[in-house]
Amino acid sequence: MDKDRIAGAGKQAKGAVKDAVGKVTGDTKMQAEGKADKAAGKAQNAVGGAKDAVRDATKK
Repeated sequence: MDKDRIAGAGKQAKGAVKDAVGKVTGDTKMQAEGKADKAAGKAQNAVGGAKDAVRDATKK
């Protein structure tokens, strides 16, 4: 598993927490930061998945 996938999953989790806390407290800035972190994490996870796919294809 590529390190980008792990880091991306962490960012997604952090973003989900920030988004939820922002919703509960009514802090729209924190909520927006959470959504941005989730999107960045999702993109980083996708990059890691692509790296894994390339690595697996070249091993065969």
